[in-house]
Amino acid sequence: MVEHSSGPRHRVVIVGGGFGGLPAARILGHAKVDVVLIDRRNHHLFQPLLYQVATGILSEGQISAPLRQVLRRHKNVTVELAEVTDIDLENRTVKATRYFEESADIPYDSLIVATGAGQSYFGHDEFAAYAPGMKTLDDALEIRRRIFGALEVAETAPTQTERDEWMTMVVVGAGPTGVELAGQIRELATRSLDGNFRNIDPAKVRVLLVDGGKEPLATFGDKLSGDAARFLVRAGVELRMNSMVTGIDATGVDVKGPNGPERIVARTVIWAAGVEASPLARLLADATGVEVDRAGRIAVLADLTLPFHPEVFVVGDMISLDKLPGVAEVAMQGGIHAAASIIRSVNGEPTKQFHYRDLGSMATLGRFRAVLSVGKLRLTGFPAWLVWAFVHIVTLSSVAGRIGTLTRWAGAMIGHKRDERNFSVGRTGGDVSTPLDVRAALLASESTALSRTHGDAGGTAPKNGN
Repeated sequence: MVEHSSGPRHRVVIVGGGFGGLPAARILGHAKVDVVLIDRRNHHLFQPLLYQVATGILSEGQISAPLRQVLRRHKNVTVELAEVTDIDLENRTVKATRYFEESADIPYDSLIVATGAGQSYFGHDEFAAYAPGMKTLDDALEIRRRIFGALEVAETAPTQTERDEWMTMVVVGAGPTGVELAGQIRELATRSLDGNFRNIDPAKVRVLLVDGGKEPLATFGDKLSGDAARFLVRAGVELRMNSMVTGIDATGVDVKGPNGPERIVARTVIWAAGVEASPLARLLADATGVEVDRAGRIAVLADLTLPFHPEVFVVGDMISLDKLPGVAEVAMQGGIHAAASIIRSVNGEPTKQFHYRDLGSMATLGRFRAVLSVGKLRLTGFPAWLVWAFVHIVTLSSVAGRIGTLTRWAGAMIGHKRDERNFSVGRTGGDVSTPLDVRAALLASESTALSRTHGDAGGTAPKNGN
């Protein structure tokens, strides 16, 4: 039997320092409990603005903050850089692997699991070699490398055919991430790169948005979806709706659309089409006999606890409850609820059910343009963008990040500046959100962003999506 905290204070372990775990740690940092926050990354990441890192507006530091810095004033909170590999519910122990492969058993009295979701390729993990997702800082830097690297190759390409291939970019998935990314690539090409090249016109970059639905931002309703579609088309984005991706390789994408199969020749493909819950959700489900849905999310009770384990809370993108959307606000409210419930329990008070307050959905389409849905309210254009900008600024976790973001937005949107355009020619690997087997192949590859033979995937990666 594992020995638990011997002191009088309740011991809380939080797994994950994202939108669910960090608010919980902050609240518990004011309580009479001891907290251990475990994350395999040393920073809290504001994922909704990753696409602006990828397209050269923001730097990594403006949308991420070191967890130790954020929690430095909470003396009862300890941060551990480690990866959780198992959870022993019977003995109330979290099993983690620290750097240098040192294993550790970390006991808890209460546990909050908030490890979010990763990229899903819907059973086609081989697509990841050619179409990176957007979940981590390294993902954003990899996409930046591909976008700007493609333009560098196009500048010196010997034929018009090759220039066209490198200047064609495909974004798969027309949800908020895909729409925001597609719009920003076109804005980058038409506003920020004017006069930078001698042999190509960046404004001629083709951006194709591919999705199986009938219109972009389908969850926003017909009116806002229609407004978004019209704006994207005016911005130069080519919509391929009602189209399913059937294959991706180093030179393009195979699509099955309303008019039959289509081959889109493109050297840059970005995946923004789906997510799946952290593997810890299935691990907990197997340990408790609870079901998971198609996205790997675990069914939890109304108070966000596991059945038969009132000491274990699961929050955010990992959970299946009342058809809650996979947005940051669900994770934040869930983390706050879990922390408050633990404090009530420690004080001998009854806990409460979780009630999500829907604060709406929003997405930016481009410079001073956004769509917003809150209850029955629908906004488009500049008013929606103002709300979007305010919400994103106040949600950033550091004052320096807020000031830096506002400064860069002014430079990019009032002016034409994109200060963050540096990229590494060779793949550095790192913390990319590809499946493990694909990541191993990519890291073993000696290919570069500018490889003409095998594209970005390298010789060891699979060559098609079938």
